[in-house]
Amino acid sequence: MKFDIIGDIHGCYNELIYLLKKLGYLREGKLFVHPDHRKVVFVGDITDRGPASLKCIHLVYELVQAEKALYVPGNHCNKLYRYLIGRNVQIKHGLETTVAELENLHPRERKKVSHSFRMLYENAPLYTVLDEQNLVVCHAGIRQDMIGKTNKKVESFVLYGDTTGQKDINGLPERRDWAKSYTGKSLIVYGHTPIFEPRWKNNTVNIDTGCVFGGKLTALRYPERETVFVQSEQPLLIEKFRSFPD
Repeated sequence: MKFDIIGDIHGCYNELIYLLKKLGYLREGKLFVHPDHRKVVFVGDITDRGPASLKCIHLVYELVQAEKALYVPGNHCNKLYRYLIGRNVQIKHGLETTVAELENLHPRERKKVSHSFRMLYENAPLYTVLDEQNLVVCHAGIRQDMIGKTNKKVESFVLYGDTTGQKDINGLPERRDWAKSYTGKSLIVYGHTPIFEPRWKNNTVNIDTGCVFGGKLTALRYPERETVFVQSEQPLLIEKFRSFPD
């Protein structure tokens, strides 16, 4: 099986459609299918911050339901899920945009979207292991010793990365550069941390190229290990991108 792994969408629906078409997918009704039977894999954070989170939910849900795509959740997915099931979460850091979209819906439509996302999230693995363990797709990363495990420590790592327990100047979890010490044989494809260009490090690649911050929406074609991208329609916010000293 060949895969097209797509980085953090964050409600950038138009860019997602452009990228799918650029990758060779063709629209068939509600779905996008590839003539060569490739499968899309989403690395999470499909909602929040961007202009069309609900459209992204709908498309990803339909693709996954039809077994045309795979999906693993991100930290924004986790927070939206907790909001939808009635947990006490802070409506900020992007969640407010998705909530605003939901509140503009008729109650019946809102219930339908909520159900779709909850089903998508509840049926998703924390991370997915593909191609006989040669490929692992997760949201924020994973250590070699965590592959095959699903405990709370692994959940925290794959959703938030290797955090220090401290907060950065924006009030967000401070993260270590876990990829710098990765030595595993599985290719780890992840997102979570916005960067200007895909970052290859020790058989890992970060494909979150900050679409919602005016960068690009990027996909990794596997097993080719080629990246394909489309430019963002969103305004450029340089301060949202991170650089890694190598």
